[in-house]
Amino acid sequence: MHIVLIPGLWLDGSSWERVIPVLERAGHTAHPLTLPGLESRDADRSSVTLRDHIDAVVAAIDAVPEEDGKVLVVGHSLGSGLAYAAADARPDRVARTVYIGGFPATDGEPLGRFAAENGEIPLPSWEDIGEADLKDLDDAARADFRARAVPSPERATTDPIRLTSERRYDVPVTVICPEFSAAELRAWIDGGEPPVQEFTKLREVEYIDLPTGHWPQFSRPDDLGRAINEAAAK
Repeated sequence: MHIVLIPGLWLDGSSWERVIPVLERAGHTAHPLTLPGLESRDADRSSVTLRDHIDAVVAAIDAVPEEDGKVLVVGHSLGSGLAYAAADARPDRVARTVYIGGFPATDGEPLGRFAAENGEIPLPSWEDIGEADLKDLDDAARADFRARAVPSPERATTDPIRLTSERRYDVPVTVICPEFSAAELRAWIDGGEPPVQEFTKLREVEYIDLPTGHWPQFSRPDDLGRAINEAAAK
């Protein structure tokens, strides 16, 4: 199966480099994305919008020949919202979406609010991120993360997302829960927490616990790859 891999904030396609071999050994073809504005620290992010990021994901889906079948779309963190938007745009081409430490987007809402400087969002300090999200990342891993981090375009998080097709609710979903558990997520959904209410509209959702910090592609890449393979086999 073709698998489109969408990074979250501050990361490019290389952030999946330790996960991809696990997918390829299972016979899959991985398409790790570097979203507009994340090409380098020197890239011009001033005019990059949320629509640019969604269009990049949809273009990756469209690039897969139809005779190769449907595509698995995987999003990490805020990339989950982009994966959901792709299912909205291409419900006939997306076999399943996988959300890693993230949630489906809500129509008319931005993907998130983060501290921005001059139209871009720099990687915060470790103190601001917090130890729960950084669990299982040692000093070397944290140094590598910071060395590879690229500021994200502010408008990719603040522009309201527009979703138009209720057929997105028919696309099956796998949620991989790293720094929060599946039980916690279900409690938030049942408790009416606004960021997760889109889950109540989805017709098929599978929850998988992968206890670690917010970046399992760095802290538990083999286990993350196996979880993605299991989702692809559904």
